[in-house]
Amino acid sequence: MLALASSIAHRLWGQQLLTATMVPSAPYIEPTVLTAEDYARRDLWISRPDIRIDNPGLWLPPGYKAEAGERRAAVFFVHPTSYLASFRPRWNMPLTDSESLATATQFLRGQASAFNGVGAIWAPRYRQAHFGAFLTDRPQAKSALDAAYRDVAAAFAAFLKANPDGPIILAGHSQGSLHLMRLIHEQVAGEPLQARIAAVYLAGWPVSIEADVPALGLPACTKRAEAGCILSWQSFAEPADMHAIVDTFDRGVGLTGEPRKGTRMLCINPLIGTPDSTAAETHNLGTLLLTDPAEGSSLVPKAVPARCDARGFLLIGNPPAMGPFALPGNNYHVYDYQLFWANVRRDAAERLATYLKR
Repeated sequence: MLALASSIAHRLWGQQLLTATMVPSAPYIEPTVLTAEDYARRDLWISRPDIRIDNPGLWLPPGYKAEAGERRAAVFFVHPTSYLASFRPRWNMPLTDSESLATATQFLRGQASAFNGVGAIWAPRYRQAHFGAFLTDRPQAKSALDAAYRDVAAAFAAFLKANPDGPIILAGHSQGSLHLMRLIHEQVAGEPLQARIAAVYLAGWPVSIEADVPALGLPACTKRAEAGCILSWQSFAEPADMHAIVDTFDRGVGLTGEPRKGTRMLCINPLIGTPDSTAAETHNLGTLLLTDPAEGSSLVPKAVPARCDARGFLLIGNPPAMGPFALPGNNYHVYDYQLFWANVRRDAAERLATYLKR
């Protein structure tokens, strides 16, 4: 009865309840500025090559045999929102928030680890905007996101200083993908640096093909193993309810300055690396079932299929048993990488190989 009452309450007042409990009520306080020099410090990174103990970027599922071969890329990964505090939250996460950092570390095990077969993972701590910043149009929300982006940009400058040449893979999820889009638009598109980008993974964030991609300098991927292109997808089980994302997306303006309303979202099927496509579960090399502690994790082949729908969402069939974090509407947002972990790993290796040949 309690579960039924909660379900009814969520359907009737879900957004109002979420906004009331999760949008910060504290005044916005501008965080102090961090620079590339600050990000030269190892303690401002969750993962980077010289972190040897408890580095989630080095993690692999138990029993998984790492591929042989040279890892020639540098991977800059921006993790998703992990600042979910509901008691007197700030607009931006304090860098010492242990609970949020522990959640971010777990996210990196399930997401960034897919890329450690192609190169070293660099994943910064950053003063991410609180989850509630995505639930309101208050000016404080934009200020919080701008502050988070400045941290990401400073970390990226330090990353480039440490990796002055060679191929780069940019990857993120959710809020991390949002900041990467801005970073590419402002610092990569049309610059010499663009030639170093082997691939970009913007999972978990809606990217408009018409209103965003033209401002990113790099094209959307059109085929498997293509280099120098952009991938994005958003995972939903069926029946899917995407209206919350569509409503927000259609109210926005793209990086080109054009409205996003009615435009198609970029959907690159992570199982086969092609846009607007369908792939059976037999193409799925391994879905990562991540546990906490991670020692109990496993990789399950042929767990879910994937197909892009008419608007650009990725549908995965019946709801799989992934864990407790599936969102309302059968939104498998949290699991965008885990659902296709082994295929993303292969995809990155193939795109890097094409880049190196070129």
